[in-house]
Amino acid sequence: MNLSLGPLQYYWPRDQVLAFYAEAKSWPVSRIYLGETVCSRRHQLRLPDWLELAGELAAAGKEVVLSSQTLIESEPDLNVVRKLAGNGRFLVEANEWGAVRLLEAAGVPFIAGATLNIYNHETLDVLAEAGARCWLPPVETSRDALAALLERAPAGLETEVFAYGKLPLAYSARCFTARHYNLPKDDCQFRCLDHPDGLTLATREGESFLTINGIQTQSAGVYSLIGELPALRALGVATLRLSPQSHHMGRVAGIFSAALAGEADAAEALARFMPGKPVDGYWHGHAGLEYAKERAC
Repeated sequence: MNLSLGPLQYYWPRDQVLAFYAEAKSWPVSRIYLGETVCSRRHQLRLPDWLELAGELAAAGKEVVLSSQTLIESEPDLNVVRKLAGNGRFLVEANEWGAVRLLEAAGVPFIAGATLNIYNHETLDVLAEAGARCWLPPVETSRDALAALLERAPAGLETEVFAYGKLPLAYSARCFTARHYNLPKDDCQFRCLDHPDGLTLATREGESFLTINGIQTQSAGVYSLIGELPALRALGVATLRLSPQSHHMGRVAGIFSAALAGEADAAEALARFMPGKPVDGYWHGHAGLEYAKERAC
């Protein structure tokens, strides 16, 4: 199995983004996803900047994929997707069905993102016929559900699984971060910049529950399948996606790489660098905020 670095879900200052990807050139990830997938108001980097960065990473030996925005709300948003579909050099990850249509019309292969909500083999067949060469199951997909899907998956279609990071659970036209600060969405003052790993919400009992990240809702816990590598291999999963976090991402990638090489105690080493407690409930068919090791105790 290979490792990929998923698209940046958070809003970071330009210099931080560029420094992050400069370091990523040396990380043990073979594929790197670039682009804004959450909010079109995030303008620290625009499409020409992402394309320039893509060229630099490709020159460093990485496979680069350009990720489309998940929620298209305006004609300018759609124009960006059109430009992605016609970029002529890099593979594109389609994160909504409009992007699929444009990529199919352009006759170029693409990666079918998790937010396409692929729950049955009929949908996989449609995407494969449209040009998908790789797909990601929704983040709440269990091991058993994935196994059933893969039994009838189109031949040659690669499977990539979200294996590390705060889970992207939902998207809304409303900006939750702006609402938290009692600001209108169109005058949010870019407060997402103040929360490089999202803004954690707690229950009345003080337990971390969710993370808000602009229009995106994430898990509070950090999803980790580092203890499930034998099962993932047995299913034929080709790539594990690691979602970026603001600190220690190189260490995270290194620990996953070591785990793939057979190093023991990787889960314990990884826990020291997580921006939240580990969770893996969805993989086991349980509530998403559960963790298998805690259930076993």
